[in-house]
Amino acid sequence: MVADKNVKELEGSRAELTITIDSASIEKDYSEKLAKYAKEVQIDGFRKGKVPVSVLERKFGESIREESTFKTMEEGLEEAMKDIPEDLKPIAFSTPELQNEESLLPFKKGEDITFSVIYDIYPKFDLPAYTGLSVEVPAVEITDKDIDEKIEELRDRNAIVRTKDGKAADGDIVTVSYAELDEEGNKKADTERNDFTFTLGSGYNFYRIDSDVVGMAKGETKTVEKSYTEEDHVPGYAGKTIKLEITLSEVKTRELPAVDDEFAQDVKDDYKTVADLRQGIRSDYEKEVEERLGHIKENSLVEKISASTDFALPRSMVDAQLEQRYRQFASQTGMKPEFVEKMLKMQNMTKEDLLETWRKDTEDMIRGQLILDAIMKKEDFPVDEEELQKRCDESLKNIPEADRESYKGMIKDEMQFAKVLPFLLEKNTFTEGKKLSYREFVYGPETAGEETETKEEE
Repeated sequence: MVADKNVKELEGSRAELTITIDSASIEKDYSEKLAKYAKEVQIDGFRKGKVPVSVLERKFGESIREESTFKTMEEGLEEAMKDIPEDLKPIAFSTPELQNEESLLPFKKGEDITFSVIYDIYPKFDLPAYTGLSVEVPAVEITDKDIDEKIEELRDRNAIVRTKDGKAADGDIVTVSYAELDEEGNKKADTERNDFTFTLGSGYNFYRIDSDVVGMAKGETKTVEKSYTEEDHVPGYAGKTIKLEITLSEVKTRELPAVDDEFAQDVKDDYKTVADLRQGIRSDYEKEVEERLGHIKENSLVEKISASTDFALPRSMVDAQLEQRYRQFASQTGMKPEFVEKMLKMQNMTKEDLLETWRKDTEDMIRGQLILDAIMKKEDFPVDEEELQKRCDESLKNIPEADRESYKGMIKDEMQFAKVLPFLLEKNTFTEGKKLSYREFVYGPETAGEETETKEEE
């Protein structure tokens, strides 16, 4: 069938395969297709299955030749792919694309056909140095202030909410109804909101009315004039001034528990004293910091190694990962894909726009994974045969015996891949960088500045 074939590597992790199919194979498949249709087709003047091949060919010959020849080309492509070098075979994500299809048509009787397909292949690159590197990581200190803040969070979580008779103050939980007023002082129906509950000082309300409600008493109604700028982050209201009627229907206050041994025991049975509570928080933070620093070390190392090499990623590989990320995103929102796209449309975005915002991060992730995979293959980490067999016995119970060997290879790869990052952590060094408190490390350095500004304003 395949009279000749030639494969060549292209730029951008792609390859082109050119194939020649001999005319004898093409004519054989064409004749078989004609005979098949002659038995099945219904044409006026002939009984089903009794249509002469010559009549069928005269009426539908060109379309039948086109159909059968494309099928012959597809079979020839499958045959040719078996014999080309492994490093020039298409990756799983890539479908070979037929080139210059128009120039092949119409297919002519008795002629060989030469055609080309282009597809993505596994990237080729030289591994840069991946041992003996030095990477800087933050130096994290868990301070008494960090522990104090956690205790305040626990106090807030264990607070008792009680109805308050006095005026509303920052930190109180209030229930309000509000509406914009038109020039005549009438409520605009589409702006009314009844029995809305929020905590004063949180800013969790559309019109930013926290300071306006402070000082109000239960049952009181007042009208305020509000002017907004871009900094207020009230969508559609920047540069506008409105009148708003607010009615306060309920005020509640939070009573925080005292920090004593009883409070410590309420937080966790294992704690008997406040000292136990503080030490428990410190231990939890230390474990969290250690885990986060481990991820930072791994990511920083992979980034440093990746920065020393450059190679083109197959677009089909990146697109497949982006599509998977989109499905995960849709799943996390709990919405069907069509509703996700409606949500994006409301933000003047399309699915494609969203995927593009993820492309750079996705490419970096894939590049890092390919480098780690290459390190695994080069180092060829030993695998405990007993452990490998145990995992195979557990995982392959329902797999047919004939297929188990290939699956065993996959499990071995997984076990070897799990050794790559520990190997890199051992073979490289880490120096202490910027000193950070726990809060700065977990929530970002800007959190300390935000807290200072808040206290100064108060």
